[in-house]
Amino acid sequence: MRFLLVAVGLLLGGAAVAATPDGVVQQAVRAFAPNAKIEAAQESPIPGFYEAIVGSEFVYVSKDGRYMLDGSAFDVANKRDLTQESRAKVRKVALDKIGPDKRIVFAPKAPLQAKHTVTVFTDVDCPFCRRFHEQIAAYNAKGIAVNYLFFPLSIHPGADKKAQAVWCSKDREEAFTAAMAGKDTGAATCPNPVAETADLAQSIGISATPTIIGPDGAQIPNQVAMSPDMLAAELDRQSAAAAAAKN
Repeated sequence: MRFLLVAVGLLLGGAAVAATPDGVVQQAVRAFAPNAKIEAAQESPIPGFYEAIVGSEFVYVSKDGRYMLDGSAFDVANKRDLTQESRAKVRKVALDKIGPDKRIVFAPKAPLQAKHTVTVFTDVDCPFCRRFHEQIAAYNAKGIAVNYLFFPLSIHPGADKKAQAVWCSKDREEAFTAAMAGKDTGAATCPNPVAETADLAQSIGISATPTIIGPDGAQIPNQVAMSPDMLAAELDRQSAAAAAAKN
């Protein structure tokens, strides 16, 4: 669904628009997509608009219900991507609900301490995912713990079965590293979170691998994340900015 600017009010035929964010958004969105699932509606940082999540996309609906915008909203003066900030908050809430029992974790070994933690949605048949994992020792040496969540892509037939086999191995970390090196995963099966984490990825707007999410829920560009040095520097910067914002 990709709207730039639409006059919803014209299609509503002058019908009264509910005063609540939910009511306004539902009436506007369903004029175009009656079966669309509206996940949330709330005040927007843009004056005169509500912000809503429809499916996994963000839309903005004017409070009178007449206009709807689909796309990213920017605060030009402060050079802020308001939509990405909102998306980051949604991702953080969602990821905080995924416990360690559904992740494969590669953390720094003692005496090193983890300074930062990132979540990586990964696919064992994804070339760039494999390149990322080739450097896992370097990430850990920089004090970065990596939490992997499986997101096998449909363009890689059988990747879901490989992910399940890795999860069901006696040593998941060892099996994961072997799979990322292109070795046979076997065909072990057991109760596993692969489908759940794949559904989660799609629900929070993730469509590719590897997707690297920082501690605040913001996506870190791959051109940064693929370098241990650059990722460590970016996480240090984000941590310092977050600390400064609290003071």
